[in-house]
Amino acid sequence: MKDLNHFARLIEAIEPWRAHLVLAGGWAHRLHRFHPLAKAPGHEPIVTRDTDIVFSATAPLNGDIKAALLKARFREELSGDHQPPVTHYTLGDEGGGFYAEFLTPLTGSGVKRNGKPDATMARNGVTAQKLKHLDLLLIEPWLIRVGADQGLPTATPKDILVANPASFIVQKLLIQNYRSLDKQAQDILYIHDTIELFGTSLLPIRNLWHTSIRPTLPVKVARSVTMSAADAFADVSDVIRDAARIPQDRALSPERLRATCQLALSGIFQG
Repeated sequence: MKDLNHFARLIEAIEPWRAHLVLAGGWAHRLHRFHPLAKAPGHEPIVTRDTDIVFSATAPLNGDIKAALLKARFREELSGDHQPPVTHYTLGDEGGGFYAEFLTPLTGSGVKRNGKPDATMARNGVTAQKLKHLDLLLIEPWLIRVGADQGLPTATPKDILVANPASFIVQKLLIQNYRSLDKQAQDILYIHDTIELFGTSLLPIRNLWHTSIRPTLPVKVARSVTMSAADAFADVSDVIRDAARIPQDRALSPERLRATCQLALSGIFQG
C-alpha cells in the first residue's frame, strides 16, 4: 500500500506535464493490468522500487518539474560522474524507498565531440538519462485510467500515458545484451507476464508491431528484434531458469515460460 501512496504522490506532482510523460518499466507493466484488453492476473505484480518516466527531447515541456517534486517532498539524489549527474527523486527510506527517474532516447553514438559520454541531459529542472531504444516506448502509448478502484489513493481518477505492451516487449528484447544477468532474467519474466496478461488479445499487440513500431525501425534493428525473440526462447537457458525463480507467489516452470513466450512472440512478429 505504501508504494501506491508514493506513486499517487508522484502522479499528483507531475500533473502539469503528464500529457508528455510516458511511464515505462515495472510500473508500466503494473498499470497494464488495468487496461480493458488485459485479463485478470492470478498473481501479484512484480514489485519494483523505481518509476521510469520517459519523455522526448523535443517534448513541449514548460515549468520546473524538479520544484514540483521537491514540493511533494521528494528528495533529489545525485550519483555518478556524468554532467549533469544521474538523478533519482526519492520518497521513503534511503536505499529502500520509492524513487522516480527520468529517461530520454539516446540519439547518435553516445559520445560527445569532446570524447565524453553523452549520457544525461538537463530539462525543466530534472536530469534525464539518455538510453538506447527508448524512442520505442514513445510510440502510441496507451492511456490508462487509474484511481480508487485500482487501489490508487487519489481524489479523482487519473489518465496516465503508459508504454504500450508491444513497445514494452520489443524494447526489453533489444536491451537484453546491455543488461546484467539478474536484469535479463527480470526482463524475461516481464515479457512472459505481459504475454499472459494479454493472452486473449494478442492480435492488437501484433497489429501495433506491424503497423506502428516496425515501420519506424531500420531494417537491421527490426531484424534484430525477431532474432532476439527467437534466440532468447530457443531453449531453456540459465536466464530463463532464473526468471522462473523470481516469483514468490506462484510456481512457474522454466519450460512453460519458454514455450509460452516462443509461441506468442512468433505469432506477433511473423509476417
